Amino acid sequence: MSGRLLHRVVLALGALGALLLAGAAGAQAPTTPKAVYDANCAACHGPGILNAPKFGDKAQWAARTQGGIAALVKSAAAGTSKGMPPRGGRADLNDAQLRAVIEYMIAGGAAAATAASPAPAPAAKVAAAAPAAAPAPVAAPAPAAVAVPVVAATLPLAAGPTPAPGPEVNAFNRLLKPLARIQRPAIDSGIHDPANDMTLQLQPPAVAFTGLPRSMAGNHVDWVKSLDSKGITPRWDRNDPAAAAVVMDLNIVREVKGSMPDVVYPHKQHTEWLDCSNCHPKIFVPQKGANQISMASILLGQKCGVCHGKVAFPVSECRLCHSRKKATATVAGQARP
Repeated sequence: MSGRLLHRVVLALGALGALLLAGAAGAQAPTTPKAVYDANCAACHGPGILNAPKFGDKAQWAARTQGGIAALVKSAAAGTSKGMPPRGGRADLNDAQLRAVIEYMIAGGAAAATAASPAPAPAAKVAAAAPAAAPAPVAAPAPAAVAVPVVAATLPLAAGPTPAPGPEVNAFNRLLKPLARIQRPAIDSGIHDPANDMTLQLQPPAVAFTGLPRSMAGNHVDWVKSLDSKGITPRWDRNDPAAAAVVMDLNIVREVKGSMPDVVYPHKQHTEWLDCSNCHPKIFVPQKGANQISMASILLGQKCGVCHGKVAFPVSECRLCHSRKKATATVAGQARP
């Protein structure tokens, strides 16, 4: 291959790489104020959950902007104690983009005055004309470009390493444990560290759970009923026994394909016991469409399986999560699922 032809192949490959990079950049999450609001903010700021200022309610936003919009941006960037994650769950947003989203919510959808991206730098001034000089010789026209087909290189795929043998993949899941082993002492629970002296100081579950509402799942305690009946009162703050929980009464419904009922995730029962930071954003990204949840991932200890099957009821109790009947449609006078 001649030097000139090789140079053109390199240029063609460079142009292809630039197109691929441009496509990859375009696949990133949108940062326009409306797109960010719809995906990340509307769930709370739409209905005003936990006193979040509502979309377009200028009176509510005015109370938050008394210290200036910059202070509000700083607060949103850090997150709030009421459950809002830093930058609303969008760590990729810079301060200018975050401010544009806030102004969009304050204005109720009107175009924000602050641009989501920095303004382009002003054009450089044209340098003063240089003294007249002898005209440069006219270069010969370049030869016409020759189209060179770009062929994708095929590289051999290296075989992955063979995983070392280990314990059975679902051994952690309590639904696979014999029923006779429920409410085991902490030293034999498979969760607590048996080598820690403090493990021996923990009250045996069979004693601690006496008098609590019963269930046929997990450790045979109905924890939701225990919360409702004040059989247990989880402490919200380690240093302040009088601190009250920040409870979010909100249900998330995930429509399920097939014949199983849809899944209902009740925030109320979870936030009565847990702070939002236990789940967001490490386990569940607070962004619409960002969480791919399947039974396979749950059984592998991911998503809901981080707790369920370990310290919460096992996934054998299908109807506790698949609790909403599918909507029915009427065709020719007959109801169908």
